[in-house]
Amino acid sequence: MTMHAEPQLGQQLAANRANDPLRAFAMVVLCVAVVVVLFLPTFMSMVSIWERSDTFAHGYLIFPAFLWFAWQRRAELAATPVVPFWPGIAATACVGFGWLLGDIANVGVVKQFALIAMICTTLMTVFGWRWAWALAFPLGFLLFAVPVGEALIPPMMEATADFVQAALKMSGIPVYREGLFLVIPSGNWSIIEGCSGLRYLIASATVGCVYAYLTYRSLSRRLVFCAAAVIVPIIANWLRAYIIVMLGHLSGNRIAVGVDHLIYGWVFFGFVMLLLFWAGSFWREDEAVPQARPGPVRGVPLSRAARGQIGLAVVAALAALLAWPAWSAYMDKRADVRPIQLSAPVSAGGWTRQSDKFTTWRPRYEGAKSSLFEAYQKDGRHVALYIAAYRNQRPGADLLTSTNRMVEYRHPEWGDLGAEFHVESTGRSLLPLRETRLRSAQQRLLIWDWNIVSGRELTNAYLGKALLARDKLLGRGDDGFAIIMATPYEDPAALPRETLRDFIRDMRPLIDAALAGATGQ
Repeated sequence: MTMHAEPQLGQQLAANRANDPLRAFAMVVLCVAVVVVLFLPTFMSMVSIWERSDTFAHGYLIFPAFLWFAWQRRAELAATPVVPFWPGIAATACVGFGWLLGDIANVGVVKQFALIAMICTTLMTVFGWRWAWALAFPLGFLLFAVPVGEALIPPMMEATADFVQAALKMSGIPVYREGLFLVIPSGNWSIIEGCSGLRYLIASATVGCVYAYLTYRSLSRRLVFCAAAVIVPIIANWLRAYIIVMLGHLSGNRIAVGVDHLIYGWVFFGFVMLLLFWAGSFWREDEAVPQARPGPVRGVPLSRAARGQIGLAVVAALAALLAWPAWSAYMDKRADVRPIQLSAPVSAGGWTRQSDKFTTWRPRYEGAKSSLFEAYQKDGRHVALYIAAYRNQRPGADLLTSTNRMVEYRHPEWGDLGAEFHVESTGRSLLPLRETRLRSAQQRLLIWDWNIVSGRELTNAYLGKALLARDKLLGRGDDGFAIIMATPYEDPAALPRETLRDFIRDMRPLIDAALAGATGQ
């Protein structure tokens, strides 16, 4: 019995092969298309970001590149047995649950990564882990379609400013720095989001992975080159920013500003990438010539047993995929649609409301169900209070999102000097705060803000999203609030933190009462 088992198994696996390379490629394309169609809103959310952001415009090329990579593997797929991998159903269900959490918490990047993962697990479930392994790089390359990385912008801007400041000092140029603003004798410079280098980093990482895959065979060389494709553009961006400032300084600000700034940036980046590829070519590994083997038999259909297994796997995979959009639709139907209305806190502790708002600044928070902006004064000190209330949150009307910020990107009047997090004692509890400094030509502002999610005060958006997902799963609603207060200052060395502390201690009970009244508690 044992001696005949292996030949019979080999014959069965041979009968389960797709045989025709074109048919194998079509099966992969169909699998990807089905998952994309089932989660089309998630896919279109990626496309919308590719369309509006130059940083992620490369996303349009990722799926066509995947198809090209899969086409190159079609002969190998045709010779690979089709054996559904049943544990893949559990993997698909787990990833689908992750998509659901991202959906109810309005975390687009989680949903988008889950979409790519579901493509991988569905293909593995239906056609087997051998097919997934044969397509390991093409499937992994799909991750570059997800527009992710904006969280890296603030630390990358800080790192760029640190390098430019140090390089200018080493060049003998005196420099004064305030946040992301640099002042040198020939003029003022600021590190904006475009100077972070994220655009160059993502482009380099994407192209670098393709180059490593096509040029090297060993995993170690591929990993080393991919690491270089990440490190080199970061350092190159620091040098680019320093060179632009130096060109402006030495030319009396006649070059390296405006459009020149962008041109020099991309020309420099292209030169750096050419150098990287040139250096990498010295260690290239040409693919070994494959041993001659009989070509695949074309036109031979899969065995009846294989077709039955694949059909059953397709049904199971579809069930594992469709459960989560259905659950999301059910929760949308039971969403809390009651109105929410904020009332401005009245005077307390000597603080009185005033009609003069004393500042032209307004925070950029979108989609709030209700909001207020009031100004208070006490003993010649001024504080502005902004509260935004959110309910039944969705994309475009979400409390914890990167588009909600103290000042709009490239605001014509206000500039962001940076932010930091700390904890303040309010007498009865510890309050986590984010401290932001803004400046305009007429005024400087010190801003403290925090959020309230699930009745908890926090500044950690990741924790807030987790609490939001938990509450929506348990049917508790998704009410959330943003509390922002600002006071003017003149001396950067003497920030008026005590003014904001006094305001919180005196006005906190009235603020809490206003929030409770808005929720109907």
